Amino acid sequence: MSINPDMAILRGGTDQRAAPARPQRVVIIGAGFGGLAVARELGNSVIDVTVIDRRNHNLFQPLLYQVATAALSPADISEPIRRSLGRYRNIKVMLAHVHGIDPVARTVLVDHGLPVPYDRLVIATGSEYNYFGHDDWRAAAPGLKTIHEARLIRQRLLLAFERAELSTDSEEKKALLTSVIIGGGPTGVEMAGAIAELGRFMITRDFRRLAPEDFRVLLLEAGPRILAAFPEKLTTYAATELKKMGVEVMTGERVEEVTRDRVVAGGRTILTGNVIWGAGVKASPAAGWLNIEGKAGGRIPVDADLRITGFADIFAIGDTALGLGEDGKPLPALAQVAKQQGQFLGQALRAELLDGRKPGAFHFHNRGNTAVIGRHAAIFDFGRWQLKGRLAWLLWAIVHVYLLVNFEKRLLVTIQWIWRYLTRQRGARLIDENVASVLPATTQPE
Repeated sequence: MSINPDMAILRGGTDQRAAPARPQRVVIIGAGFGGLAVARELGNSVIDVTVIDRRNHNLFQPLLYQVATAALSPADISEPIRRSLGRYRNIKVMLAHVHGIDPVARTVLVDHGLPVPYDRLVIATGSEYNYFGHDDWRAAAPGLKTIHEARLIRQRLLLAFERAELSTDSEEKKALLTSVIIGGGPTGVEMAGAIAELGRFMITRDFRRLAPEDFRVLLLEAGPRILAAFPEKLTTYAATELKKMGVEVMTGERVEEVTRDRVVAGGRTILTGNVIWGAGVKASPAAGWLNIEGKAGGRIPVDADLRITGFADIFAIGDTALGLGEDGKPLPALAQVAKQQGQFLGQALRAELLDGRKPGAFHFHNRGNTAVIGRHAAIFDFGRWQLKGRLAWLLWAIVHVYLLVNFEKRLLVTIQWIWRYLTRQRGARLIDENVASVLPATTQPE
């Protein structure tokens, strides 16, 4: 007579069958370049993956300045995370703010819902702008990390031109047509060049009461030269090209005060209609979640395999992590670093959790560092050799189109860039009807 094993248990018997093994759980905090790369490498496996982000979309930050200067729309460089990862059935996406990590209980603490358990945790939360103790400047001088900030900059920039067109005071007109970019890194240089191109086009084509001589773009850098991470001959070329475009490059100028309509630097007061911050970044506050001290701008020290030092099951990548290159220097906070680390870590976790193989050391392969200055002007640093001018500009465009999240975005951006190149038109010069929140107090509508 056969015995039902379930009935045997009910009668006090013992079931000798092994319980099915629980899938290994990997939690990824952040869906930027690094976080998405890890998730994709773990996609369509038996590993249970959860991606947590405070926004529902990923964002191609290197082109965010083009949203701020009306060259592209936000949808051209962003995509819902659920769409990016939708084809992977083992990946769940959670929209939530992380406010802590419990490494003992192995859980991630979020702002709503139960703690999220993990077997392996990946922190890929990126960076934010560093105002060097002057966080009150943030409202007056937004940076370029989010779509909201890019749209705010675009709103203020376009509104300044509209207000200048209506103004009958010559000094007020000049102030409104003055844009100040603080920080001479790639973001500051790209913003300065893009604003110079946009402003001169709009004055000559669209505004009848504005004069080109009243339009100014100032790029302030506290250090001795702009683009300090690049070889000096490339920075000299960049500074020369910016000056040709009408950008006033001011080095050795430490900012002392920033308000909505005024910047004080080097003891001089500059009246302005638009202030943009690009003077430095710091890591996200992830180090505080683990009660450890961040190094070098809050970045979390990691071992060669990207594990956080002292934590066997927690990893950090991208701008959040302080990893060292083969020369012993910290890896730069670049998109290519985050993407390579994400691909490496995803493959390593897959091998460790499914096959029991321990990961090796991460090795960064430098694909070059680049910055665009303006039409036909860009620089590329490949380490042993450099490139500048029209060819570097073309290569910059090809690389950035290739790095976009999918074919649709690549096609849309390519078409718009070609059209813009041929016509110089900007297709996203829209001002929200609800402008009160971004107008200076002196120009609030009655």
